[in-house]
Amino acid sequence: MYKKVHLRLTVLCAGITATLMIVMSLCYLYISETSLYRNQYNSFKNDINTIATNLEQQSVISMEWLSKMEAQGNYAFLVLDNDIPFLYNRLSQPSEASSDTVLQESLDFYRQSFRISEGSELPSSPYVSYHTEYRFLSPSVGKYYFGSVITIEKKSSLLQIVVISPLSLMEKQILQQRIRFLFIDLGSIFIFIVFSWIFTGILLKPIQESQQKQTSFIASASHELRTPLAVILSSAECFDNVGHDQQVSFLKTIRQEGKRMSRLIEDMLTLTESDNHRFSIHKKPVELDTLLLNTCEAFETLAKEKSLSLSLSLPDDALPSCDCDPDRIRQVISILLHNAISYTPEHGKIHVSLLYTGKASGKANFCFSVSDSGIGISDDDKKKIFDRFYRAEKSRSAKGHFGLGLSIAFEIVHAHHGSITVADSEEGGALFTVNLPAKS
Repeated sequence: MYKKVHLRLTVLCAGITATLMIVMSLCYLYISETSLYRNQYNSFKNDINTIATNLEQQSVISMEWLSKMEAQGNYAFLVLDNDIPFLYNRLSQPSEASSDTVLQESLDFYRQSFRISEGSELPSSPYVSYHTEYRFLSPSVGKYYFGSVITIEKKSSLLQIVVISPLSLMEKQILQQRIRFLFIDLGSIFIFIVFSWIFTGILLKPIQESQQKQTSFIASASHELRTPLAVILSSAECFDNVGHDQQVSFLKTIRQEGKRMSRLIEDMLTLTESDNHRFSIHKKPVELDTLLLNTCEAFETLAKEKSLSLSLSLPDDALPSCDCDPDRIRQVISILLHNAISYTPEHGKIHVSLLYTGKASGKANFCFSVSDSGIGISDDDKKKIFDRFYRAEKSRSAKGHFGLGLSIAFEIVHAHHGSITVADSEEGGALFTVNLPAKS
């Protein structure tokens, strides 16, 4: 499923980005080509103005001048004196740019498009000069040209000069620019696809890990619930077929396993509230040393039953209040003490301490720790010790632990904007340290 989602997100992300890039490229090409065409056309008009000015100042048009103008501007000329071609046009070598056919097509286009209507009044001046520029498509060549017709009327004489300029150079520039943009867009699309694949993979990784954790959580919870449920069902089936003494024993077993299931369900609901951001934290000023003292006293009886030494170290100076939820912090302390008592062999030691640090720096913290001389935790297990249903020792399942206590402690401390860490104690066991911010 994740592979399909990964692929679809990659296509969507890369497709949207590529579409935007292509649209922007097309807009740029349109603006660039329009500007290039406009500049080329304006340059052609300026050249025609210069040519027309030179013609007006000359009494005789020489072949040398025509050849020079053609060479300078890549133009072709057709000179008509009263519609009779000059000798220059009959002697010039025909080519694509200067063929008589294209020049004649330009003249025909001009006469059809810019013909002076019959009966219109001509200027009364004995000397008239004007020129018109246009773009036309040559039917014989199949290409566009810039064309212009310069008309000089003097008395009864009519001199017309047809000028054409091929657009092949500009079209070549446009084609090269389009090819460059094509390769740039193709390369960018490939980069977008690779980037989108990596980026969407990074985005999906937390979701995939969350899904895997959820699946593992459900599987582990089902396994943990199956054992007490099986004991309850088997005890209930045997209840009617045994004597009174055994019935009492079965009822005791059913009650114990029911409580065990109740604790597991409560732990699961607590973690579910944390996942749904509905973890209830009611902070108020709390004397943390008193809270630690009362909690340790509640575990003294359990520690004596296992012949364990439970000690507490508190600062001599009076401490400020800690802004926290006392019930939740008591739950964290109880989890750490219960674990320490469970996994410390007889005649072992458990030590609880409290420190107030960071007063000089302005970032005051409460730091309390629980250390034991138990079996300890390996370095590999330290990385996973706060994961749900994780137990470093398989034998712990027989001692009433589900692997959720440290996960709950981690969520509670995290909700208080604190931290909880695990390390090796001096006695070879485990050392859990909790840091909580002091009251502002």
